Amino acid sequence: MMFKLQYKVSVTLMVQSILISLLCIILCASKSSYAESNPVNTLAPANESTTMGWYSFRNGNLQQGVATSTLPDKLEVLWEFPTKHGVPATAAIDGGKVYVAVLDGELFCLDLKTGKQIWSYRSVENVDPNSFAPGFKSSPLLTKDTVYLGDEEGLLHAVDRESGKKRWTFTTNGEIISSPNSFADKVVVGSYDNSLYCIEQNSGKQVWKVETEGYVNCSPAIADQHTFIAGCDEHLRVINVNTGEQTKDLELGTYLTASPSVMGDIIYMGTDGKGVLAINWKTLKPIWTYTTERATRYESSTAINEKYVIVGGTDKLVHCLDRLTGKPVWTTPTRAAVSSSPVIVGHRVFVGSVDSFLYELKLETGDIITKYPIGRNITASPAIGENCLVIGANTSAGKIVCLGKN
Repeated sequence: MMFKLQYKVSVTLMVQSILISLLCIILCASKSSYAESNPVNTLAPANESTTMGWYSFRNGNLQQGVATSTLPDKLEVLWEFPTKHGVPATAAIDGGKVYVAVLDGELFCLDLKTGKQIWSYRSVENVDPNSFAPGFKSSPLLTKDTVYLGDEEGLLHAVDRESGKKRWTFTTNGEIISSPNSFADKVVVGSYDNSLYCIEQNSGKQVWKVETEGYVNCSPAIADQHTFIAGCDEHLRVINVNTGEQTKDLELGTYLTASPSVMGDIIYMGTDGKGVLAINWKTLKPIWTYTTERATRYESSTAINEKYVIVGGTDKLVHCLDRLTGKPVWTTPTRAAVSSSPVIVGHRVFVGSVDSFLYELKLETGDIITKYPIGRNITASPAIGENCLVIGANTSAGKIVCLGKN
């Protein structure tokens, strides 16, 4: 009897062990599958143990506009930093520092907690602060040790994150409004010389170049060894990010100023004449198109999660769509055009408007939670990292505002 009892116990334990192992395998596979289609961030923060910052224009290669940091339930103004000119681009946040570019050609590194200046970098080496410097409209990209951004005379700048000193510059033949994106040890960026460039991060040497038929205004998204651009030549182009070979080309019949977002096989983008599009980038087949009775341009880039696509329009509305069907879920009015790209933080959405306010909305309903007076003509998108929100005002005398909790 004792032997039979021990045998039964042993078999029971063995079965339990097998079941637990199988459950772990299933959970790991599920987690891996989700991570592949919804990566938190594929860029490299200064501290690899945290991914709570905001590292590029839309915070990741897929450009989904989703924060990995939380925010306090109630935000307070922590500090304001005045600038001589407007702030049209989105900030970057990492390691207790904020990196913000200004229209007068200055890049600031500020302390996230206090707003105190750590260093500044100018797009020209002339030390005379009154001399002309090409402005920055491109949002900064952060890697472990470098800040990358382009200027209005066509230079891509690589700046040391710690010292603020120039590492190298790369020359294109047109203005760079496109915000750079990164993969492996490369940087990809568009130019108004009708080209998309791939450049080595360390040396600044060109790896490949793809010529288009119009300005490349958007920030290129990157997914599954491919990069995606759509611009003033009215084409969606799919390019092998390793070789620079264009593998697919879809004529859209409208030009775009906004940047694409990607989830799985689907690319989402607002256009200047044909509404918001969802397209399978592998087959080039349209999934859905969202249009309104009123002609609307979408200069705002889309924010996407599993359920929703959120985008701002020149119709003074923030639009929320069902991600799978493109059907409208809600719209929230502002008092001016919404060129700022929205950011999703948990069950909230933050987006700026040209009416001078930063809007905090309920994700599920679009109800306005709070409006924060930032300054006239907000075209920059919020950057959310390390429990703070940073945004700039694009006025003649601009400012940078940080919101959080004291």
